[in-house]
Amino acid sequence: MTPFAGWDMPIEYGGVTAEHLAVRTRAGLFDVSHMGEVEIAGKQALELVQEVSCNDASRLAVGQAQYSALTTPEGTIIDDVLVYRMAKSHFMLVVNASNAARAYEWIASHVGSLEAAVIDSSSRYALIAVQGPAARDVLQPLTGVELAGLKYYWFTHGEVASARATVSRTGYTGEDGFEIFIPPNQADHVWQALVESGRDVDIMPCGLAARDTLRLEAGMRLHGNDIDETTTVLEADLGWIVGWEKSTGIGLDRLRDQKAVGVSRKLIGFEMTDRGIARRGYAVLHDGATVGSVTSGTLTPHLKKAIGMAYVPVELSTPGTELAIDLRGRAAAARVVPLPFYKRPKTRATA
Repeated sequence: MTPFAGWDMPIEYGGVTAEHLAVRTRAGLFDVSHMGEVEIAGKQALELVQEVSCNDASRLAVGQAQYSALTTPEGTIIDDVLVYRMAKSHFMLVVNASNAARAYEWIASHVGSLEAAVIDSSSRYALIAVQGPAARDVLQPLTGVELAGLKYYWFTHGEVASARATVSRTGYTGEDGFEIFIPPNQADHVWQALVESGRDVDIMPCGLAARDTLRLEAGMRLHGNDIDETTTVLEADLGWIVGWEKSTGIGLDRLRDQKAVGVSRKLIGFEMTDRGIARRGYAVLHDGATVGSVTSGTLTPHLKKAIGMAYVPVELSTPGTELAIDLRGRAAAARVVPLPFYKRPKTRATA
């Protein structure tokens, strides 16, 4: 266990490798109740969401979610978020635990004259994620929600193990799966029900360490490592989450300017072609000169490769470019590769 953003969080239950492989091959169970929730409601709720987040929330139907970010006027990232459209004039943003207070204050500070209310509703929700190719088989016996018909990045309401729930087909592992919002006093009951339902597939509880290796394999950015208020959305290679056609949005003009001119640096994926594991903060070298630093790095249990992400000059971002990582005084060879490192096979579960 370790302290994390005011929570006592599990690093691992039965070992990071076993947990990682369980999610890739069967199913894993995560308690992610530390995530924060900020709700925005009112006649002009959409206008406020459009102002503070970079994606285009007007494209969301009720029951649909999107990946987005809260951005500064410079186009840098306060937090990456999931935006859920709960009703026509009601949105819920799921934010990172370490940024929950900051995200709420930022959004609330931009209400101005808009007819919208902002509420930090984090204490209203526990959040449990079941992830992996067998996730649907684990969850379906516990709910009347027809999971097969729930599309990726959509959600619905119902019951899970007799607890009132919102079930979302989302996750942070690169696998198919579901995130379940429930009242905190029902969290233990629902967790135990999922463990029991998953016995046939040997479901494993998973901690922070496996969550990190899984998301890195899937090329998902981690706030505080790969993205923060010093990195723009375009530098993070996340231009696809920008609503370029929106009429307004904090930082949108800056991002449009940067898109027109081009970025000078870019987040890339790399794999080690020499012995060694790149870790966060290690220098990235090209022709003996330091050109960047590693933002995330690990040896992945599934791919069995040492991989990582780093910001480098854009001219060095092309897949196949040869780099080196300074492993405590030894320059170890690495090569730029496309992101994500791992992409799940298409199956019936994602139809």
